[in-house]
Amino acid sequence: MHIPNYAYAMIRSALPTVPTSRQVGALDCCLCDKPFEDRPPVPLGPTPESGLFGCHPCLTRLVARARRACDAALTQDAERARTESATWLPVRERHLARLDSARQAAEAVAGLARDGDTEPLQVAWLLVSLESAYAWVPEAPEPPTSAEREDSELRDEAFRLDLAMITAREAVAERLAYHLINEAQPEEPEMCEELECLEGCSGRHDSSHIDCGPDAVFEDLAKRGITVEQPEPEPLSPRLAALLGRTEAEEKDSLLPDIEEQSPVVLAHFGIDADDTDALVSAAAVGLVVDAWREGPLDVIHAADDGPSDGEIFAQSIDLYRRARAALVAAREDGPEMLLAFVAVASDLDLPWAGGSRFTLRAMSESVAEFVQHVDDRVWFTAEVMREQGWRAGLLHRATSAVFKVPTHFGMPGWPGAVASAMDRLAVLDRSGAPEALTDLAAVEAALVEAPDQLGADALDWISRQALLG
Repeated sequence: MHIPNYAYAMIRSALPTVPTSRQVGALDCCLCDKPFEDRPPVPLGPTPESGLFGCHPCLTRLVARARRACDAALTQDAERARTESATWLPVRERHLARLDSARQAAEAVAGLARDGDTEPLQVAWLLVSLESAYAWVPEAPEPPTSAEREDSELRDEAFRLDLAMITAREAVAERLAYHLINEAQPEEPEMCEELECLEGCSGRHDSSHIDCGPDAVFEDLAKRGITVEQPEPEPLSPRLAALLGRTEAEEKDSLLPDIEEQSPVVLAHFGIDADDTDALVSAAAVGLVVDAWREGPLDVIHAADDGPSDGEIFAQSIDLYRRARAALVAAREDGPEMLLAFVAVASDLDLPWAGGSRFTLRAMSESVAEFVQHVDDRVWFTAEVMREQGWRAGLLHRATSAVFKVPTHFGMPGWPGAVASAMDRLAVLDRSGAPEALTDLAAVEAALVEAPDQLGADALDWISRQALLG
């Protein structure tokens, strides 16, 4: 007789505390205490030959009772889950609404801080009230036991709020710092003619951007008795240094003194016009992702047993390309600090990767610290180039790296050709075991051209295994 697992506890509770010798000898049923006679005994353990024995009717009755109890427990669990869900969902939505409202407020304050029409004192009060609202945002509520413990939407909204607060604080700090500097400057009416000021100018010429260079802050701190050791600039890769004819001694004098003369020639060879800002930004974004994120420690993480697949890395690189591009565009107006937004996402340990992946860096046990430091170091170098030599120099540096390393990556001029070649090969392949996302070839081609990560990490992994994109 088969006894299901859920019935064992019920049967054990019905066993006698002190069995008789006849029950132990398999003469009487240990449940109803009646002789077996012509009924076959069912061994209950501890072995098939020793222990206690029960009859089929008693065991059938107990199994049925256990099943009813199990069904009742499942019904109660389902009802409890429905009740908890009905209570949890409004709490969750209210918290998401609080996060969203605070984020929108932070974005509005950042916009007003950059807007010259808002008085500096009003900007300061806006920041104070924003910080108060941020402080009053409660901790994320704990979901009930029946709900998913990991709520990515709650975590992502909190992360977006934190980024918006950082942006607002930076904007307000910059506005107030320049306000104080400008207020301390004397009026200089003698400069009006040179600056071609409008009639009626008071003689005050406010500054909105001052570039002191990379070393001024260390010198200013030294005057106040604070010594901070300055980091050494990151050396160029051997291939790029050879291309630009740079020696290690020359690099110490300036980061990239010949970048404006040499890089446009190199980029033109690969079909990129350095004067086409949009194409230059795209190539630089690809180079930043490859240099700062894809190379180095990520290879070790990829090779680990619990590391990401080729498709997950592919999808995440596309998402990070967009973020790198947005950060580089923002850096043109708001300074190299805008690249920190890319660093925050690229090195986030808890953020699930793109393409529907559940992989997070937090799950890895090795190389994560080196990976985060690698990302920070590479982006820092780009920011330093921008501070010393301007925004365009930073773009030229990373774009030159991209054309050598990944000339046919998404965002590069060679990408459409790579997609066309891949589609020709995909059309003749047996796709019976491929993910469903690869069924409609026209849709696949459109997704590859515009947003490959929308195909999903599984589909991109299948494409990678077939080596369709090189």
